[in-house]
Amino acid sequence: MLGYILAKLFKLDEKRSRTVSIEVGMQNSGMAASLAVLYFDPVAAIPGAIFSVWHNVSGAMLANYFAKHSEEDNNDELIDNSIKCI
Repeated sequence: MLGYILAKLFKLDEKRSRTVSIEVGMQNSGMAASLAVLYFDPVAAIPGAIFSVWHNVSGAMLANYFAKHSEEDNNDELIDNSIKCI
């Protein structure tokens, strides 16, 4: 969510903001697991690994939400353009 908000603050368009939100989350979980193995005991990587699995699930759900939300926006835009043509 923070990635999305920061992208909007930097005036990125909707498509890029959505991409940043998914990418930031996916990289953070992988980095957490890698750093835990590197600097601590391998058992310390378990939370990062679990979080990585959660990102696969939540990322798919978020992408599905974004896809449906985009379809609604595109349909509204098509209707608006059709009305303008009439």
